[in-house]
Amino acid sequence: MHTNVSNDALPKIMVFRPTWDEFKDFNNYIQYIESQEAHKAGIAKIIPPKEWKPRKLSYIEDDVLGIQIPTPITQKITGKGGSYIHNTLKMKAMSLSSFKCLSETNKYKTPVHIDYDDLERKFWKNITYNPPIYGADVSATVFDADCEIWNINKLGTILDYLNDDYGVKIDGVNTPYLYIGMWKSAFPWHTEDMDLYSINYLHFGSPKTWYAIPPEYGRQFERLAAAKFSMDYSVCSAFIRHKMCFISPNSLNDSSIPWDKITQEPGEIIITFPYGFHSGFNHGFNIAEAINFATNRWVEYGKRAMQCKCKGDKVKFSMDIFIKRLQPEKYDKWIQGKDYGHHPEESKRLTPRPAGPSKPSSKKRKIENKV
Repeated sequence: MHTNVSNDALPKIMVFRPTWDEFKDFNNYIQYIESQEAHKAGIAKIIPPKEWKPRKLSYIEDDVLGIQIPTPITQKITGKGGSYIHNTLKMKAMSLSSFKCLSETNKYKTPVHIDYDDLERKFWKNITYNPPIYGADVSATVFDADCEIWNINKLGTILDYLNDDYGVKIDGVNTPYLYIGMWKSAFPWHTEDMDLYSINYLHFGSPKTWYAIPPEYGRQFERLAAAKFSMDYSVCSAFIRHKMCFISPNSLNDSSIPWDKITQEPGEIIITFPYGFHSGFNHGFNIAEAINFATNRWVEYGKRAMQCKCKGDKVKFSMDIFIKRLQPEKYDKWIQGKDYGHHPEESKRLTPRPAGPSKPSSKKRKIENKV
């Protein structure tokens, strides 16, 4: 069993069980969990109240099982000693029903295990063997259209400014993605595009294990990743944006980087916070849905987010509208490239406006393995 090197003074992943009344206002509840310092751990778990029904029908109805996965990916992972590179091979489209059947075959099914810790050991021991298939980044939703509370399709956060002011929709950022998992399918270490928040709801099936690093240790983690994947770092200083590296919990321990883990069961929500590095794997066949969102607190993170410049398909959008609306006193300096400030997790170094798009593109972008 991997043991977190953190002590009682370091942030731990918090679990919240809101009442129905507390749960009704999404933005207020996010503000509340941050008042409890949930963001300090990088992610948090929310167990919704029993009154919440995001979907009336089951998840084995035709409208779900008939969903097409346009580009399933085979996840080939190579490496050793706790550091691994993630490469993907695109496959032909298949239905969710076909994916489910495949996940239950002897080749791909979840191994016999004693408990979650035993399954975690099996994951890391066999990470480079028998590549799993992941139905990632499927542009669809399985929420009922009349679900008005915590419906991923209509959270009503300031990220809506992109669509309201510019008519911009970016797949998986301000429109939802489904993630169809099987045993050992996994998501590499990353923060969200533009260091946004994300919400991940596990609709159905087997659990997910999540790892998280407190945002205040994000720069330390980036330095570790740069050292372990020096060739990739030499090509792109923001190579972690490529979502291709796995670093085991034991390797984090060896480098004295604190981390925590949690298991997300079906019917539970994971919130990831700005600049919170996270990674994880699926225990078996499951259906999750995710989208990004934003709060006022995110704006400084978005302004200082490290950007990949070597891949044209990476998600980038202008921060202009957020600064104009929420920081009008800084708008002129921002436009002139003179808005110097601190990254929220790095108080010792002033940075100017990073190079980026002056206006957001209306083109939809699809990014593999976002969450």
